[in-house]
Amino acid sequence: MNEEECCILALKLTPGIGDILAKQLISYCGSASAIYREKKGTLLRIPNVGNKTVASLNSGEYLKKAEEFLVLCEKQKISIVPYFHKDYPERLKLVNDSPLLIYTKGRAKFNGRKLVGIVGTRNATEYGRQMTKKIVEELVGHEAVIVSGLAYGIDIVAHRAALKAGLPTVAVLAGGLDKIYPSVHKKTAEEMLEQGAWISEYLPGTKPEAHHFPTRNRIIAGMTETLIVVEAANKGGALITANIAYSYNREVFAVPGTLEHKYSEGCNALIRAQKANIYTGVKDLNYLLGWEVGEQKLSKKNFDMSAYDQPVQKIMELLTEFEVGLHLDELSWKAQISVNEVVGHLLTLEFDGLIKSLPGKRYVKL
Repeated sequence: MNEEECCILALKLTPGIGDILAKQLISYCGSASAIYREKKGTLLRIPNVGNKTVASLNSGEYLKKAEEFLVLCEKQKISIVPYFHKDYPERLKLVNDSPLLIYTKGRAKFNGRKLVGIVGTRNATEYGRQMTKKIVEELVGHEAVIVSGLAYGIDIVAHRAALKAGLPTVAVLAGGLDKIYPSVHKKTAEEMLEQGAWISEYLPGTKPEAHHFPTRNRIIAGMTETLIVVEAANKGGALITANIAYSYNREVFAVPGTLEHKYSEGCNALIRAQKANIYTGVKDLNYLLGWEVGEQKLSKKNFDMSAYDQPVQKIMELLTEFEVGLHLDELSWKAQISVNEVVGHLLTLEFDGLIKSLPGKRYVKL
């Protein structure tokens, strides 16, 4: 049994310790397991940690529960992926409210370019279903990974279209991975495991409560490069996901619809508010995301660090670590270099053919 996995799961189970505080504890102590070896006085000096939290950590109760859950996950072939693990979705890791850990099952990889979220109303029209299938079919040349929520309507159409087209597809669930919801989609979900995966931030045994769905949507928005809304009313989960993706600086697309139809209102409103680009075909993705058909991975060029000064080396280290690319502001923050200075270094690296600029002020290593 992996000690670090057990300790990070114990943190997740401990009352009063949310994802942000858990990450803070790990940052201060160096690892999850180190927290449980730390002295009480040291722990109490960490911001937002009080006597009650320390008592819970030292009780041993939640470590024991974590051990039991690890055994359960192993039996059900569920992997536990902490936020610092190489298999954790890199894009999701970059957002402030990313989960401390996720539970996964299946084969799909969550990193690399061209992860496309497709969401929409549960009450899909024939137009919405046909448009969803068309979008997926057009993404075959890009070997995209289709991400959605396994819900009724647009979600399940997207997953099934991906399976039919031979594309990997990922379902982000609002409950534990031990029970598929809705149950009528269980057969499709099981088929997905052969060329895709399931993801959840909830322990096995957790029921898909109503309040889990909005928080689930931030994972769809956070782990994808772009989000496409096919049909949506003026309220609902699809619009929540779109607004979260917009707040994460993702490129959001919306399929326009008939003005008189209620399930076009949400998409049209997103376009009107300039929170989404109009989607008319895959050419829109190619243009705004800088995609090339058949591009699987950008070619990796050798980088002689000694030829550049320290700030440039730091920028290249970050772009090497995050293969999916980074936004200009993220680079500036992570490298602790001013935006103006980063822009100058990026220009040099682009001239030298070592990086590529993408739409939306994002950069990726070649």
